[in-house]
Amino acid sequence: MILGDTCTRACAFCNVKTGMPRAVDPMEPNNVADAAAQMGLQHIVVTSVDRDDLPDGGAKQFVKVIEAIRRSNPTTTIEILTPDFRNKHEAAVEAIVAARPDVYNHNLETVPRLYPTIRPGARYYASIRLLESVKKLDPSIFTKSGVMLGLGEQRLEIHQVMDDMRSADIDFLTMGQYLQPTPKHAKVAEFVTPKAFDAYASIARAKGFLLVASSPLTRSSYHAGDDFQRMRAARDVKLGRAPVAV
Repeated sequence: MILGDTCTRACAFCNVKTGMPRAVDPMEPNNVADAAAQMGLQHIVVTSVDRDDLPDGGAKQFVKVIEAIRRSNPTTTIEILTPDFRNKHEAAVEAIVAARPDVYNHNLETVPRLYPTIRPGARYYASIRLLESVKKLDPSIFTKSGVMLGLGEQRLEIHQVMDDMRSADIDFLTMGQYLQPTPKHAKVAEFVTPKAFDAYASIARAKGFLLVASSPLTRSSYHAGDDFQRMRAARDVKLGRAPVAV
C-alpha cells in the first residue's frame, strides 16, 4: 500500500484510519521496487489509501511506482488497485494507463443503492466510467473489479452490477463475503452461502467475464498472480491463440 497509512475518507466497511495524511514519500517508488526485487515477486499488487488532499489524487505516485518496478524488475507483472480519483479521474487515469500496468483494478464494493451508507465519498457511476476509460485508452490492459456480499444487497441488484461491469468491458470480477472489522463499522446483513456464491459465479461467466472468483473467502488481491495467468490464458483462448500454460 502506497501513499501512507491514513485515508481522507471514512467508508463504512474499511478499517484503514482516517485523517489528514502525511506528505508523499519521494523514496517510496524505489523502496517498493527494492522490496519487490528482494522478495523475488513475479506479480505485485500496488494499492493505496484515498488521497483527496492531493491535486492528482496520488496518480503520479502510482506512475512513479510502476516505472521504478519496471526498471528494477522488468519481468514482474504489475497489478494496481486504485481509488476513484474523485473529481480528477480523467487526467489521473490517463497518466496511469500510459505507464501500462498489466492489470487495472478498482473495486465497486457494493450496489448503487448502498453507496450513501457504505461508500459515501464515492459515486457508483463515476467508478464504472473510470474502468471503462481504462479500456478505451488501452484495450490491452486487463480490468478488474470486486464487490462484497452480505451488506444488504438484493440478488437482482448484483445482476445489474454485473451488467454494468460488462458494459464497461471489465475482464475480471471478484466477489467475497463482507466481514465487519469493528463494532463501529457496517453490520453484516447476511452470511451468503457458498452455493449462492457459486450461482453468482455461473451467472457472471455466462455474462462474458474472462475470469470470475466468487466465494465467501475471496478477496480482491488474493491469488492475484495465479489469477493473472488464468486471465491471460482465457484471453488467448478467446482470441484463438495457443493458450498459455498455467
